[in-house]
Amino acid sequence: MIYLMRHGMDDERYVGGYSDIELTKEGKKQVLDSALWLKNNDIYFKKIYSSDVRRAVNSASIVSKVMGKEVILDSNLRELDKGKINGMLVKKALEKYPEYFKDLTIDKEYPNGESMISFYERIVRWLFYINDYDDNLLVTHRGVINMIYFYLNNIDVSMDKERFNVTYASIHELDISKKKIRRIK
Repeated sequence: MIYLMRHGMDDERYVGGYSDIELTKEGKKQVLDSALWLKNNDIYFKKIYSSDVRRAVNSASIVSKVMGKEVILDSNLRELDKGKINGMLVKKALEKYPEYFKDLTIDKEYPNGESMISFYERIVRWLFYINDYDDNLLVTHRGVINMIYFYLNNIDVSMDKERFNVTYASIHELDISKKKIRRIK
């Protein structure tokens, strides 16, 4: 079994992607609550693999303290690369790159970044190696978890971020042998 956790809340005034934004106070609490839930429900995993993006690293560190598990940083777990607008204030990004907020389609690339479809393809390629992560917790991003839901449920990729209820610090169970994923917290 593989467990996936979305990082806690970060400052939503900034564009996410590969941004270097810290968790908010609420985000730290969300992750702590989820870590305690893992511990209290005897969810077993060997190690924690984390995206190397700051908000995921911060989240993995909190889980590590609660669970006493090693954290390994893994760039495969990164969110969609939004190129030049990664970490930019949303207000500034809207002014400078309005075309990336209106009529965004799955095949439109961010400036010097990825498109949603290329992100999906990156995650699907990575899934072929997912067995290497068995019995571990992966701390990652909503986009990564959403792409896994799209793929395993044979659903066409869309821009709908809310479709699979991947909220801050939510936990999802991935049984790769059965090709099933579900939210457990």
